[in-house]
This record gives sequence, C-alpha cells and structure tokens, in this order.
Amino acid sequence: MKIYDYNGKKNITGDRIHEARCKHRITQSDLAARLQVAGITIERDSISRIEIGTRFVADYELRELSRILKVSVNWLLGIE
Repeated sequence: MKIYDYNGKKNITGDRIHEARCKHRITQSDLAARLQVAGITIERDSISRIEIGTRFVADYELRELSRILKVSVNWLLGIE
C-alpha cells in the first residue's frame, strides 16, 4: 500500500490547479517562479507532475498555490 495514493493519484488538487492556472493565463514556468519567490523550491516539471497527479502537494505548497491562483484552499480540494 502506498501512503500517498488516492484513486491512483498522489493529490486531489492537480485538476483544479491546472484550471485556475489556465484561467489566469499563467504558465507552469511562471507559477514555479512565483512559488520560488514565496520561498518554495519547485521547478516547472514539478508543476506539471502536480497537475497530472503524480506528485504529492505539501500543505505549505497548497497554501501558496491558493494565494497565487486567487482561489481558496477548499476550492483546490474540491470542497466548495
């Protein structure tokens, strides 16, 4: 059993992150750069892997993603 596997994915936020990023016309590279400015070490390929569900998303990354993408953490989690 993999500890970070839910319905075949390592996160449940990837689709919503992709949706919000595209809505704001932010590239994966730009999103990675904005996260780096916020103090999170991440590369463009990690954003890609988050969006397709093959990378775990830490709670502090989720908080910054919601701030940058101007959506709530609950929306990213599919709660609202």
